[in-house]
Amino acid sequence: QVQLVESGGGLVQAGGSLRLSCAASGGTFSSYVMAWFRQAAGKEREFVAGITRFSTTYYGDSVKGRFTISRDNAKNTVYLQMNSLKPEDTAVYYCAARTGISVVRTTAYDYWGQGTQVTVSS
Repeated sequence: QVQLVESGGGLVQAGGSLRLSCAASGGTFSSYVMAWFRQAAGKEREFVAGITRFSTTYYGDSVKGRFTISRDNAKNTVYLQMNSLKPEDTAVYYCAARTGISVVRTTAYDYWGQGTQVTVSS
């Protein structure tokens, strides 16, 4: 069983930056595809970014060019660097893991964290 714990959320002004971290335990981190999703109030959970075991990255259209996903297999951690934040980025951000080799943009992931709140003020 894999446990995922997110951290790094908070309140930031528009145009600012935040870095989210997701620490994994209980599994072989390097073998998992990792991803970040977000869910704003009253909306469906949305794919933000994903990274394969080989560090190939994928992004949602709304964050491309502003967010960067990375992983450190030695630390069992995946990161999401968020720059040029906008009020519409406000959401709870979730870390997710899945077995296999491909990033998928649906919520078909095996493990989820509890989420961390990101609020961007205008």
